[in-house]
Amino acid sequence: MPGPLLQSLGQWWRRYKYRFVPWIAMNLSRNPRTLRYVPEELKDKVISDEDVLESLLSVFQALFLNSFYKQSDILTVLPKPVQSKYQDLLSVQHPRVSLAEYGHHQRPVVKPEEVLYKTLGFSVACAASSLVSAGRGVFVSKGSAPKGTVVSMYPGTVYQKHEPIFFQSIGNPFIFRCLDGILIDGNDKGISKVVYRSCAGRDRLGPLRMSDSTWLTAEVQNPLAVGQYVNNCSNAFLM
Repeated sequence: MPGPLLQSLGQWWRRYKYRFVPWIAMNLSRNPRTLRYVPEELKDKVISDEDVLESLLSVFQALFLNSFYKQSDILTVLPKPVQSKYQDLLSVQHPRVSLAEYGHHQRPVVKPEEVLYKTLGFSVACAASSLVSAGRGVFVSKGSAPKGTVVSMYPGTVYQKHEPIFFQSIGNPFIFRCLDGILIDGNDKGISKVVYRSCAGRDRLGPLRMSDSTWLTAEVQNPLAVGQYVNNCSNAFLM
């Protein structure tokens, strides 16, 4: 009995130690190749904001048009100035077609990962990590992602520095701490899942959702919402 228990604890520690601050501090000098020096907070930019915005807008617009007919009934009840923005987006691919007309013509929906591939030239997917005891990881499943490309987003509940997160953080390896102290809980299970769904329901305006909760399910509509499963780089697998 002690043998399997110690083995299980050892496996847990090998996965968790990279999130244990004292261990990280004591081992920084032993693994310098995985460090990234940030001289100032405002200079912590691997990719420019403009490039990030351009990539995300192109993907979201493609996803929106891919499932447009599902949302057309809701869009028709929006104010005319808002409708015109969606009409302009629709006109890029389907000129001379109104929102109402488009909604009555159901078209085959492409899988979100295929939309991502057609838009950015690659698709990503979660699978068992090739790193020992690393659990699941994220891989480029189709195409190729050049250096400096946005390949994922980190979904989850955002906590300001003053907001409590103790119970959600217990045994939770998906708490991401930003440079400014803001925390993002990207766990798709347990109390973290309940909290996110509760916030999403609270912020909903009638039929209009203010956030995407499909990343909590098996039917993920945003193929980039896998950032919480991206593992830290190692010397053998540098990012």
